[in-house]
Amino acid sequence: MAFTACAITSGITLDCRDSMGGLKEVYIIPFSDITSFAVASGVVTGITKATGKQFYKFENLPQTADWTSEITGNDENGSIFFLHTLNLQINKMNAANRNMVKLLAANRVIAVALDRNGVAMMLGATMGLSTNSGAMASGRAFGDHNGSKPILTGGEPEPPYEVNSTVYAALETPG
Repeated sequence: MAFTACAITSGITLDCRDSMGGLKEVYIIPFSDITSFAVASGVVTGITKATGKQFYKFENLPQTADWTSEITGNDENGSIFFLHTLNLQINKMNAANRNMVKLLAANRVIAVALDRNGVAMMLGATMGLSTNSGAMASGRAFGDHNGSKPILTGGEPEPPYEVNSTVYAALETPG
């Protein structure tokens, strides 16, 4: 029995050992501020933002932020989806950072995460990400983290899309 509708037509070869984990920065925008986006072969080639709306940058220290896309399937139901998870770390507990975490928790968002290899990926593209967990903490020991760690998650029909460099460069430009 052959399944040709989802045929694998190529493989993957090993590449150089020059990859690095972690995120350099993340851009976030409320889900409703994106009016459309274009994708070709898994790469975002255009984003249309509502008038005056833009992505906002969240910088990350090395080894403090990451994203995952967990494949969740069910053979009996013939279903599959991808659970996008974005883990952020916001250092220092102050009113501005507290208020930002509260705003993240109140909104459904789309995120574009730039990894340490220079590859940008869009998470929550079609259904958005929600902040349903995380923590704010003072830390106990002198070297402990003082701040918040919001966790944004969302189910999507596709793995995260790569964002081309031209689109990435215009994220902070208002629509």
